[in-house]
Amino acid sequence: MTPDHDRSPSPGGRTGLSELLRGHRLAAGLTQAELASRAGVGVRTVRDLERGRSSRPQRTTVDLLADALGLTAPSRAAFVAAARPSSVAAPRPAARNLPVTATAPAGAPVTLPQPVPLVGRDRDVAEIGALLAADHPVVSLVGLAGVGKTALALAVGHTVAADHPGGVAGVLVGEGSDAGDVLAASLGVFGVSRLHDLAGRLAGRPALLLLDAVERAPDPVAEALHRLTAAAPTLRVLVTGRHPVGLPGERVWPVAPLDVPPAGTAAADPAELARWPAAALFTTRLAQVRREPPAPEEVPAVAALVRRLGGLPLAIELMAARGRILDVTELLDRYGDRVLDLPTAAGTRPGWEPADGAVTLREAVATSYRLLDPAEQAALRRLAAFGNRWSMELAEDLLADDHREAADPVPLLDRLLELGLLSVRGIGPLRFRLVDAVRDFAIEQAAGAGELTRIRRRHAEVIAGLVVRTAPSLVGPELAAAVHVLDEASSDIIAALAHAAVDDPVTALRLAAALPRWWRLRGRDASGRQWLRRLLADPRTADADPVLRAWALLGVARLAAEHGAGVEELPATRAALAVFRDAGDVTGELSARTVLCALLHATGDHDEAREHAEAVVELATRHGRLRDMAVAQNNLTWHDIRVGDLAGARRRLAVVDRLAAQCGEQRLRVLARANLAEVTRLQGRYADAVAQGRRVATELAELGDPGHRRRVLGTVGLALAQDGRAAEALEVVAELRSAGAVVTVPAPRSAESAGGRRERELSARLAAVRPEDAVCALIEGHLALQRDDRELAAEWFAAAAEAAMDGQDRRDVVEALVGLAASTADVTVLERLDRARRSSGISLLPQEETLLYALVARPEPEARRDRIAPEGPVAR
Repeated sequence: MTPDHDRSPSPGGRTGLSELLRGHRLAAGLTQAELASRAGVGVRTVRDLERGRSSRPQRTTVDLLADALGLTAPSRAAFVAAARPSSVAAPRPAARNLPVTATAPAGAPVTLPQPVPLVGRDRDVAEIGALLAADHPVVSLVGLAGVGKTALALAVGHTVAADHPGGVAGVLVGEGSDAGDVLAASLGVFGVSRLHDLAGRLAGRPALLLLDAVERAPDPVAEALHRLTAAAPTLRVLVTGRHPVGLPGERVWPVAPLDVPPAGTAAADPAELARWPAAALFTTRLAQVRREPPAPEEVPAVAALVRRLGGLPLAIELMAARGRILDVTELLDRYGDRVLDLPTAAGTRPGWEPADGAVTLREAVATSYRLLDPAEQAALRRLAAFGNRWSMELAEDLLADDHREAADPVPLLDRLLELGLLSVRGIGPLRFRLVDAVRDFAIEQAAGAGELTRIRRRHAEVIAGLVVRTAPSLVGPELAAAVHVLDEASSDIIAALAHAAVDDPVTALRLAAALPRWWRLRGRDASGRQWLRRLLADPRTADADPVLRAWALLGVARLAAEHGAGVEELPATRAALAVFRDAGDVTGELSARTVLCALLHATGDHDEAREHAEAVVELATRHGRLRDMAVAQNNLTWHDIRVGDLAGARRRLAVVDRLAAQCGEQRLRVLARANLAEVTRLQGRYADAVAQGRRVATELAELGDPGHRRRVLGTVGLALAQDGRAAEALEVVAELRSAGAVVTVPAPRSAESAGGRRERELSARLAAVRPEDAVCALIEGHLALQRDDRELAAEWFAAAAEAAMDGQDRRDVVEALVGLAASTADVTVLERLDRARRSSGISLLPQEETLLYALVARPEPEARRDRIAPEGPVAR
């Protein structure tokens, strides 16, 4: 045997902990990893104990292992005795006072260690101080190990010392203390030895007692505090522990982790990142071990790292200390997926009792987890499915068993909050969030219990319900609130979609079919389209409700139109319209006809597009759908523009604005103003178009509509170029070209090779599609023409005409060909222009005719005029 497996009994003939632990584990038929998972401790902890490397583990670790091994009274007593041996001559552990380190400004003694500098706790310090001043005899700071309870209590004690002339003193509770120990230590720090002398010592003056680590002896502490507060009414007690003491009149203050940058936050520099207390603490502690602040390329890693650490101050400080060796990106790569195994290094804080072995975050969370009853533990494992903030309603839905009504979750959430397992921020519905380390631990426990798949399936159903309920509000006056809800739930939406796509594709389809408007508003049209195509192609959704599939098909078309690929989805949109009409679904029919109107406009089938728009007006009027009437009138505006009736277009946009105002549709009013800016540009009023377009671009940025914002920026850029404002126009071009890359969705592992190829081909096409290319080339062409650089202008206008062929607006093609003809005086270009104009029915505008006649040097002007004269009316 190796020395690790051949240890002698400990002195006195008792069997050592390592032998007992190994023997019980083998008898239970468990590996070290299985025992660690069952107990909720790290496998390294079990390994070190069996090898004798950790001779005196914390009592909580011992209890976790004994529970996992199923030890009964005699075996458990022997196991605990081996783990926590005590000499016969050694005194029993007791509470002890902390040294006097300062004096309050008013002269009262402060028997507390010096406080450490805190980050992000100013409000907590002030509000806890106010509670102590409001006649709350006991205020308990509760939370996980490492959340900063002791540091916060020390800061409060020093801050309010002047308000407690009777003195401010601290006592650290030791394991095994009884009520007499706690009482004696508490009296001793105020200079008395008997309870009935305390009132006389204080003489009616307020005093403050800080009791730290009360979870080491909760019942004795409760008994001692009951007697102390009864004997000295002016005494206030500030308690720190894993859970409340349980006294009448006790005020519980859960100590939450520090705020972290939300997922998706793109901080540009450390100063911006420092607005989040968790990141500020990390950078402050990092500065103590290395000279250089985080480099710009490290800033995203800082945000991700403090999120993974859950905002726990001790974990953040320990991680920052390792910055002496590793840069931030290396810290994230090495430890980002192992935060539960991060040692909490007991003894590194004032007032913390040193331990022989390091305690991990997993063990710290496990200690609080064991305070829950089995039903509460099961509920916590379910709630861990939420990746971000959630509401009471969502919790109730998730906890409902097999779709039966769940019990009131309020007592459960209150219990989780008082144990520091739950964070509550703000007053909106989505204000609850599990501490990250707690969530990770609970997911581990769910996986060990074989519950994870069932929990994630239920989570997907709940999130699908949330999205389906919220989606109708993505139009109308509730748009901003609805977008905010989905933004807050974005990480849960992504997780639910990814899981359900494999486990329950019909639920995934129901979820995805309700998301296109949100995906479009958030610039995720390409990835959203891929999700829908993947789910529609899954054979397991073939028998889904035809109306559901029709909405999914319509969503694909809507999203495809955003990146200029709507023509590919024209057959699917026609099929969706047929389903809606057969089902008598008026909302679906209105939506399908509206989408068809946009797609047909892009293909040049303007007459059919106009028929659908007019059908929407008729159907919407019959059913009193003001918003649909406004949308249809907005679409008909482009038919006015097509035939050159710009005055008619302005009148129609006024109707759109009125209808949108009546139904509270602010976004539609903004889009109408965007179209008005384009009409103004086409009328040659370039300065007015720039002013209108810039106002609209700002409003669209606030609304979060990147697609329409790009289009109105195109209007602004063209107006600037045509007005000769080159520098400003080039700034717009640069902004348009900085559009984000396309995000693709991986094909499922089970997909056939042909399906995988189709997904890759679609991704390649989407990556090549950039709707802004045509307008950027148009702007560059106009700028070159303004400089009289006809050769360069011709290059740009030719590129614009090519790019616009696949775009949504055939008028861009005509405008590009006009510029190309004016730049080259090429008869073949005029012939191309003539064909494009006749096939689309687009009329030339007065300034376009002027440009051609001024720059194209050709004989027989009357013949030329016949060749390029518009067919429709032209506004003069």
